[in-house]
Formats: sequence, structure tokens, C-alpha cells
Amino acid sequence: MAVVGATGLVGEAFVSFLTERKFPVGHFFPLASMRTAGKKVGLGGKYHTVKDVADFDFSQVDVAVFCANDEVSAEYVPRATAAGCMVIDTSAHFVDNDDVPLVIPEVNPQAIADYVQSGKSRNIIASPDSATIQMLVALKPVYDAVGIERINVVSYQAVTASGKSGMDELASQTVALLNMQDAKHKMFPQQIAFNVLPQVTVAEENGYLSCEMKIVRATQKILADGDILINPTTVQAPVFFGHSQAVHVETGAKLGADEARDLLRQAPGVELLDDGEPGNSPTAVTHATGEDAVFVGRIREDISHPCGLSLWVVADNVRKGAALNCVQILELLVKKGL
Repeated sequence: MAVVGATGLVGEAFVSFLTERKFPVGHFFPLASMRTAGKKVGLGGKYHTVKDVADFDFSQVDVAVFCANDEVSAEYVPRATAAGCMVIDTSAHFVDNDDVPLVIPEVNPQAIADYVQSGKSRNIIASPDSATIQMLVALKPVYDAVGIERINVVSYQAVTASGKSGMDELASQTVALLNMQDAKHKMFPQQIAFNVLPQVTVAEENGYLSCEMKIVRATQKILADGDILINPTTVQAPVFFGHSQAVHVETGAKLGADEARDLLRQAPGVELLDDGEPGNSPTAVTHATGEDAVFVGRIREDISHPCGLSLWVVADNVRKGAALNCVQILELLVKKGL
């Protein structure tokens, strides 16, 4: 196995999951850019030297997991698949391709088997963005029970969605401000410490950000439902780990809050925290950070719509929103003998 981006936040979390879940890895090759080549990554009681991805021969491995940006995936995924390697990619580069499945194991696990059996496999499986993963893990039981016609979601993104550089900027600005110094910004367009940013990237022609449109396209593709309507808003919050989402759905038939709670209690990957006590509602810092579940609370019937339901959803964007999803895809591949 090769892991591209092994020294980044997602790559480090992915490698830790391989150890935690005792995933069977024979020969392991951590890869990164020339800048971090030569570092050491621990797995299976051994330390492995990080190699420069530019010089790597992918014919040495069966599986390559890409925990890097779109540019890296665009350049090196074709090289890996040409060498006969199965690729699991966390970037957004291939997610809109019809011949590349977009998979959340708790939501559409059958997509992997269907893809391989179709005979049209490009040897690429894409993992969605972290905001889509946690939202759909929470909504899949509702969708299966009564259908969903429309989703209105506001996603408060952690700075680690921008990698280590986002985390470093929040930390450095916080230290500066607490010491009565100016907060310098480079990663984000404005100060992020003690602030909330309604826009961090350039909008597309329709006024929505690319990260917002990712949620729209990914949701329709994963659920195989082009009719479902999604209205997303993404906000950059001064939080290190854990996306928080206010999710409002309009269902195909009436679903009461108690019925929704019963469904979510049994849902794979979901932990329900909804006893009505203010201190028990799930938050990114108290509950999600460092954990693997998608936490759901504040379930209530929408007073403005006869078939409306509102939920609060949080999850660790690096662990569940990226690294764990990739490991679960690998586990499905092994289980199905693919």
C-alpha cells in the first residue's frame, strides 16, 4: 500500500486508523512531496521513510490512497492506475466523473461492487468531502424511511478543512491577539481567530462557493437522486477540528421527531445525543474531536413546514470526514474480495 500525502493531517490520521483497526498491510510506502521526503512514518511497529511521490513506481503496490490536493491527484492518480493500482482518492478531482464512484460506506456501499462488476472500472474510488459525509450519514435513515425532497444546510467548517496551514493560521492569530498584536492572515482572506467568515473562496457563476456546490453534486450522486434539492451555505468557523451543521430537510412524508430519533439510534456510524438538556447537545470540541462517530442532536419538527425536520450534526472532519471513510472503503474492498 502507498499513502500519498502521508505527512499531512488526513494522511497521518489514515495511517493511525490502519494500526487501530488492524488493517492487513504488507509492504507500506508513505509518499509526499520532496519537501517532506525523508521523514519517518510509523506503522505496524516499524518506521518507514517517506519517499518523494514524483519518483515512485506505483507498480510496487496494490492500493494507493491519495490524501492530497486536487493538483497532486490530477498528476499522479493516472500514473498509479496505469500501473495497475487501485486508487482511493480524497480530493475533488474525480468526484464528478460518471465512471468514478463516490462512496460513503454507511450510505452507498453497493456502489463499489456495482462499479467493479460493471466492467467499466477505472480503478478509482472517490471519497466525498467531509461536510457531505457527515450530513449523509445522519440523513440516510430518514431518506430511506420517507424520502427527502429538499435539504437546507449551513455548515460551519473547521479550519483543518484547509490542512495544517489553516490550523497554524488560527493558532498564530489567536496567540497574537491575546498578546495585543495584529493578527496576520495568509491562508484565509480575513482574520479567522474570534471571527466567522461567510466566504473564503471565490464564488461560482451562480453565487455559491465551490465547497457548497460540492455538497449539491455529491449528495445527488451518492443517493442516485438527481431530483433532490440542496441549498448549502458554508461558513468558516474558528474551530480546529469538527464541522458543525444546521440541517433542515423537507421529507416526502411526515416523520415526527420521535420517529427520527428511533431511526438514528439504530443508524450505523451515528451517535444520538438528544435528551433536551443544553449541556448535552453535541459540539465539535466536546464530542466530535478525536472521535469516529457522526453526532446528532436537537432533532425537532419544523414549525414552518408540515413535513419539515431539523437536526444538528457534528463530526471530526479529519477522522470521520476523510481518513476513516477511506479505511472503511478499503475494508469493503477486502470483504468483497475485490
